[in-house]
Amino acid sequence: MAEKIPATVITGFLGAGKTSLIRHMIEQNGGNRRLAFLINEFGDLGIDREVLLGCGMEDCSDDDVVELANGCICCTVADDFLPAMETILSRGAPPDHIIIETSGLALPKPLVQAFNWPEVRSRVTVDGVIAVVDAAAMAEGCFTANPAALLAARMADPALDHDDPLEEVFQDQLACADVIVLNKTDLVPNAVSTVLRHEMASRIRPGTQVVRAAHAQIDPAVLLGLAAAAEDDLASRHSHHDDETDHDHDEFESFVISPGPIEDSDALEERLRAAAAQHNILRVKGFLDRPGKPRREVVQMVGPRLDRYFDREWQPGEKRESRLVVIGFAGLNRKAIWETVLG
Repeated sequence: MAEKIPATVITGFLGAGKTSLIRHMIEQNGGNRRLAFLINEFGDLGIDREVLLGCGMEDCSDDDVVELANGCICCTVADDFLPAMETILSRGAPPDHIIIETSGLALPKPLVQAFNWPEVRSRVTVDGVIAVVDAAAMAEGCFTANPAALLAARMADPALDHDDPLEEVFQDQLACADVIVLNKTDLVPNAVSTVLRHEMASRIRPGTQVVRAAHAQIDPAVLLGLAAAAEDDLASRHSHHDDETDHDHDEFESFVISPGPIEDSDALEERLRAAAAQHNILRVKGFLDRPGKPRREVVQMVGPRLDRYFDREWQPGEKRESRLVVIGFAGLNRKAIWETVLG
């Protein structure tokens, strides 16, 4: 029997740095492996695939990146994941390694279970599950209903359970992981990083590695070649949703804002921060059309933190437009958010 193709599942909450980690993997690959990517996003507008293709590297061509948008991969395994995997596996030159980025709201365990489907199991194995954690966001308590008490409460009582949809997603991602990348440690003091590692210890499986990173820069050798065969080890990867026959994301919603050409992106940044402060916005990401600029500008926002950078030139014949995906708790006041962002 031919050797199975290893697949790495990269999970992690909204804005933790999953796409940045994959870009770093591409940069460090150096053509040593034929990589294929399956990118899943929550929302109608696929941003992460475009960010990867914007890296301009030969290891990241259109045919190598398959996108699943407008849905959560853990909910649409049969309809979306399996056909996407068949597309990747039917290529003339099969990949040496498959990298799957889940949406920030996905539960990784149902996806790992899907590798036991006969169509996939005979050809692919889960080399490992990587959970990316935003150290700064975790220190700020972004995953509980009582942010100010996150570290104190968790350290005082490791068994404390928060009935919170974000917290449950976060815990499920940690519990399924083989390696946890504690990212953005440059934004917190070393002492806080140490506390966060201790705080996570009660929520991860024995033997799970926790590694620190800044800007998602970590040697791919730490993450690839784990040979975990996670699909054969489901029992140890506990989930809050193990007893559920169905899983949805009714707690969250997303929509797209098209603000038009942006002359002053600094002013737009301030309006985005204001909208996030006034409404239950978890994440904003997208691209801006900057008149007079040959490159498109990328926007990545988590809470009050916002990054902007130019990634690639607009292509001949490509429509220049600004589009931003807003993700938040269900019940977002879309009209008010639109008015705040558009000024």
